[in-house]
Amino acid sequence: MASIIRELLKQNKILLSDGAMGTELQKRGLKQGECPELYNVDHPEVVQAIHKDYYDAGSDIVETNSFGGTRARLAKYDLSDKAYLLNKRAAELARQVCPEGRFVAGSMGPTGELLEPYGELSVQKAKDYFKEQAEALAEGGVDIFFIETMITLEEMAAAIEAVKEVGSLPVAASFTYELSPTGAHTNWGLDVATTVKFLSEADVDVMGANCGEGVDVILQVVREMRELSEMPILAQPNAGLPEIKNNLIVYHETPESMEEKLRELIGLKINILGGCCGTNANHIQMMRRLIDQQNAE
Repeated sequence: MASIIRELLKQNKILLSDGAMGTELQKRGLKQGECPELYNVDHPEVVQAIHKDYYDAGSDIVETNSFGGTRARLAKYDLSDKAYLLNKRAAELARQVCPEGRFVAGSMGPTGELLEPYGELSVQKAKDYFKEQAEALAEGGVDIFFIETMITLEEMAAAIEAVKEVGSLPVAASFTYELSPTGAHTNWGLDVATTVKFLSEADVDVMGANCGEGVDVILQVVREMRELSEMPILAQPNAGLPEIKNNLIVYHETPESMEEKLRELIGLKINILGGCCGTNANHIQMMRRLIDQQNAE
């Protein structure tokens, strides 16, 4: 399956990823302060229902429920010793409901800690955490790794090195950016040119942008990326900015309000489109329609 994904990327086919996992789990019972990854063993039917919704909406790729699955991040819930189990189970759940000809991406997010010299987590320890996660996801059956929502080069490098030591699966690596008077950059101060140069030299299969403040920032970043590089690009915007309502995180961008900007995004010759926080199966259905229209032209 890895070779199939790489071939599709070479053919400039637009692959459709899925939408949010966290906000969908909240709709189905995840309470504030609970560990999303623990649902992989305590409520597997809920996780699989979300995956099925996305596949039914037209997703070519769904992401595993493992964004916060490093040992470091799971320590917040006293679940560090279950890191391998939770990640492997995350991959297995998605694999079990994956239709023929579709794919499963292993989601890998930040550790939640600052790496040295800015924090106490060593680069080697971070790499060890990512490698454990990648090994579990690979054993569970993922087809590609999505290293996402990174803001520093050091942590991104540790994750990329870790997954490359695990095997030869494709790697999509995305930073999260924000807009300011000086342009788009991560909140650690990295501009787009810096991240593009870094990811080009890191020999990943896909570079990209996810999360952030909505479609506008993703559009700006992708424009810059496309001017600088011909590498495959991933784009996964949030459904706008979040608001806390009745102890739930709510996003207000509807499929209708996002459609025209997503059409413009597709026109920038991206290779993987999906949604991040706040997007759901309805957003994915709309993206499927836009992609099919583009492919028909």
